[in-house]
Amino acid sequence: MSNITRRDPLEDFFRGFFVRPVEFGGNATEAPQMRVDVKESPESYAVHAELPGVTKDDIHVSIDGPVVSITAERKQQSEQKDGERVLRTERYYGKVSRSFQLGQDVDEARAGAKFVDGVLELTLPKKAAVQARRLTIE
Repeated sequence: MSNITRRDPLEDFFRGFFVRPVEFGGNATEAPQMRVDVKESPESYAVHAELPGVTKDDIHVSIDGPVVSITAERKQQSEQKDGERVLRTERYYGKVSRSFQLGQDVDEARAGAKFVDGVLELTLPKKAAVQARRLTIE
C-alpha cells in the first residue's frame, strides 16, 4: 500500500520564505552598464552616455585619434529600513568603461564635455582631413 501524505499548499509557499533572497526590483549587485549613443554630422560627432549614480569627478574621457574611451567609477548604495530595524542593505562599487573608434580623427583641442542629470554629452569636432601631397623627385 502507498503512503498518502497530506500537504498544506500555504505551508509549501511559506517554507524557506525568509531564508531565500527576495527580489525587490533592480539588482544592485549586477555589473553596471553604460548606454552610449553616437551621432555624426558633417563637422562633428555627438556622444551621449548614460551614467546614473556617477558623479562628475568620477568620469574620465580620453581621446587618441579616432578612439574615444569613457571610464566611470560607480558607487551605489541602497538601504531599506523599517523603523530602527534594517531589512536590506545593498552596495555596489566598481568601474565601467567603453571604448569605440570613430570614422575620423577627433580634434582634441576643440572637444567639449557636459554632465547633466546622469548623462554625459561629448561634442567631438572632426579634424580637418589632411590632403595627400605628391612629392616631386629631383
